[in-house]
Amino acid sequence: MKSSTQAIPEHHSIPRHIAVIMDGNGRWAKKRFLPRVMGHKKGLDALENLCAECSAAGVQYLTVFAFSTENWRRPPDEVGFLMGLFLQALHKQVQRMHEHNMRLKVIGDRSRFNAEINAGIEAAERLTAANSGLTLTIAADYGGRWDILQAANKLLAAGKTHIGESDLNAELMLGDAPEPDLFIRTGGEMRISNFLLWQMAYAELYFTDTLWPDFDKKAFQAAIASFQKRERRFGRTSEQLPQEQQRN
Repeated sequence: MKSSTQAIPEHHSIPRHIAVIMDGNGRWAKKRFLPRVMGHKKGLDALENLCAECSAAGVQYLTVFAFSTENWRRPPDEVGFLMGLFLQALHKQVQRMHEHNMRLKVIGDRSRFNAEINAGIEAAERLTAANSGLTLTIAADYGGRWDILQAANKLLAAGKTHIGESDLNAELMLGDAPEPDLFIRTGGEMRISNFLLWQMAYAELYFTDTLWPDFDKKAFQAAIASFQKRERRFGRTSEQLPQEQQRN
């Protein structure tokens, strides 16, 4: 895939690829006087619902930030629960994804996951590899800077002395997918937090105060409506866009 700085990507009224930071699980639980872990469980339901909405709308790729390299700094009990929830989802929900023709991928540094989680990831990816519907990519123990560094190190190890955009892009964790058209962050924070730093060069950014467990069909439609109002110029002028449309 060429990057958006090398060629003007295809763009349509429905994003081909959506990237999401699912923020606000802990605050959702705290507002209800519940343990933080209950927010994470509810957030898993929200992700399942978003997959259904994306499939129905015609979105082809959905990439979500489930666990960053920095999230290991959280309390050990919470990290342990998140790992257990991840494993539970791999066992219980992947079969349902497979039945709906969805493909699952996991990106990130898997070296710190235990053998059971790694086996579950590999089994889920194998089961859904040939599916042609929505591709759900879960970024786990992932960081944008780590992604760029691991790609560069692969090229250096292969003997590359000059690295171009296409070379690096091919070695990134999402090298086989188009760049995200739309980035959504829930929970009111307005930052990218080391997520897909290379790939989001021209993504449209959408921030909402809605906490992730409350991100429902209406919230999804609001994000799409905002995207459809954006003028995606990719370095061109506004005047060039109607001319291009006339040629098409």
